[in-house]
Amino acid sequence: MQVSVEAGEGLERRMKIDLPFEQIQTEVEKRLQQLARTARLPGFRPGKVPMKVLRKRYSDHVQQEVFSELVQSSFMEALSEQDFRPVGAPTIDPEIDVEGEKFGFTATFEVMPEVELASLDGKVVKKPVSEVTDADLEAMIERLRDQRKTWEAAERPCQTGDKLTISFTGTLDGEAFEGGSSEGFEIELGTSRMIPGFEDGLIGASAGEQRTLDLSFPESYQAEHLAGKPVRFEVTVDAVEEPKLPEIDADFVKGFGVEDGDIERFRSDVRGNMERELKQRLTARTKESVMDLLVESNAIDLPKALLESEMKSMAEQMRNALGGGKMELPHHLFESGARRRVALGLILGQIVKDRGLTADPDRVRQAIEQMAASYEDPQAVVNYYYGNKEMLSSFESLALEEQVVELILEEVAVEEENLTFEELTNPPAPSSEAA
Repeated sequence: MQVSVEAGEGLERRMKIDLPFEQIQTEVEKRLQQLARTARLPGFRPGKVPMKVLRKRYSDHVQQEVFSELVQSSFMEALSEQDFRPVGAPTIDPEIDVEGEKFGFTATFEVMPEVELASLDGKVVKKPVSEVTDADLEAMIERLRDQRKTWEAAERPCQTGDKLTISFTGTLDGEAFEGGSSEGFEIELGTSRMIPGFEDGLIGASAGEQRTLDLSFPESYQAEHLAGKPVRFEVTVDAVEEPKLPEIDADFVKGFGVEDGDIERFRSDVRGNMERELKQRLTARTKESVMDLLVESNAIDLPKALLESEMKSMAEQMRNALGGGKMELPHHLFESGARRRVALGLILGQIVKDRGLTADPDRVRQAIEQMAASYEDPQAVVNYYYGNKEMLSSFESLALEEQVVELILEEVAVEEENLTFEELTNPPAPSSEAA
């Protein structure tokens, strides 16, 4: 077996392998001889078919069978000799010339990149620090009150925070357009659900009042034929309702699982939940900062096969999250995220290898037990995960990531970044610009 290797673009390799012609022909003849012992063909007794007839009928098939087997075994042998770590299945181009007594093939594939980790000397990671203050607790309780609010008719002009029931008709160049009209439409002023100027234009209106709003669709509006276009809305305010927040009393706190109605216990429970959430957010933000640093510090040539596989996986996850069905999401939409994931996988794998890290068993068990605690039979869940290697490996991977984060934080300069509970848990959401 003769092997020659040619480097293609990036991580692509083309490996040309010449197979021994005589070995293939000898194996073909051996198998034909074996076939002759049991072959059944019309006009011949079993095992008495002439070799000439067998060769004519089965030679090509047996030759292809032998060739395919030799391609697989020789490819694996050549990979070992060349010390290649292939990514994905190779593309095989056979080269068969029986008359010229030549058998061979060219295998085209990508190889795993060599990851040489950059030094982190002088690098800085920002680590967020925060605490739950009394003001944060009061704001959270007000948010919980707002979630349980009811609505009452307002005998006054509307203001931000009120809920309006409206009917409207939108026109573009004097013509009504699809999706621009509605009746009995409810909107809470201040939520920025509508295009800029729509909600502001209704402030101060009373029930039964009509208003004309001359506005423009944003340049970035999702419907391209409307983006940046001027529009007129004729709006009738059918009803104005104001919010009524519930009192913080025994009945209110019972709705949040405090069966005895103890208000102080409710406040303590809320603070405890906030502190647990804050701890999780701080850990996640710190981990993200470390991962950002690793990606920025290590430029890696990424295998196309791994990228395509990751993009496909992310598209499938998004499709399932949106309800599944037959919807197909273009893979390129996920390229940026896929590049980050693949790069981090390679970088973290190299760190684990270089440092000889293994998943901390205590950390793994703690994570599994914490997850299982919310189930009716926690121990059964724990046993299930420890009895399933694939499920267990996911927790081991998470443990290794945590261990890598802690290791990196010991080796870089850490700058604390003071953030409020609100900044960590409720980042500003982009407004949805509905018509």
